[in-house]
Amino acid sequence: MPKVILSIITVTYNAEKYVERTIKSVLRQTFKDLEYLIIDGNSSDRTLEIVEKHKKKIEKVISEKDEGVYDAMNKGLQLAKGKYVLFLNAGDELSKQTILEEIFNSKQDADVYYGETNILNKDRKVIGTRTELTSRKLPGQLIKKDFLNGQVVSHQSFIPRKELTIPYNLKYKCSADIDWMLQIVSRSTTIINVNQPIANYLQGGISDTQLGRCWKERFIILMKNFDPLSVILAHFRFFARFFVWGRYR
Repeated sequence: MPKVILSIITVTYNAEKYVERTIKSVLRQTFKDLEYLIIDGNSSDRTLEIVEKHKKKIEKVISEKDEGVYDAMNKGLQLAKGKYVLFLNAGDELSKQTILEEIFNSKQDADVYYGETNILNKDRKVIGTRTELTSRKLPGQLIKKDFLNGQVVSHQSFIPRKELTIPYNLKYKCSADIDWMLQIVSRSTTIINVNQPIANYLQGGISDTQLGRCWKERFIILMKNFDPLSVILAHFRFFARFFVWGRYR
């Protein structure tokens, strides 16, 4: 097998309505120095039947009971052989066929690549970018302090060097990704904004459906990483923005 630059990991559970779109968005990429892993939580619907149709082009498929989405993501991290990793969960898609080729053929050897995220409605139509539709604006140059404004980068559009990653903290049920990205950014020297959308995000994920719990976890995470006054002031600003913007426009 040729060198693996990127491991793409898709976590699924009873995702028969969504998983094929995600798989096809990976398999049609013009960039080929990648491996694709699907980590399933012992689905009881047609998810695995759909995955089976594409199995010859997927490096690894496992299906077993897990302790939730972050436990499954940790399994993917353990299996990943790529220099970089990207989580693209069921329902999400890469933004276009050439996006990975454009990123990795840029000859820049970054610790992290990141970019914008398109938001898909229930009909899978792009209704705008995350920056346009929410209060979480993508920073022009990502630094640790930006996370005081919330999860300003979607994990679907965040591609770190694997050696900088750590396992997701399983005590968090819906905000472990912001904790994960904070730790990676803190370890990184070269962080590159690719200045275009990397992924399309389908509305309705955990962060949309468990908003209160996610806010509470995020507050705890930020208090661990920043001085308390900065976190409290940032949350006053965040709540003000949220009441003006709502979850989406």
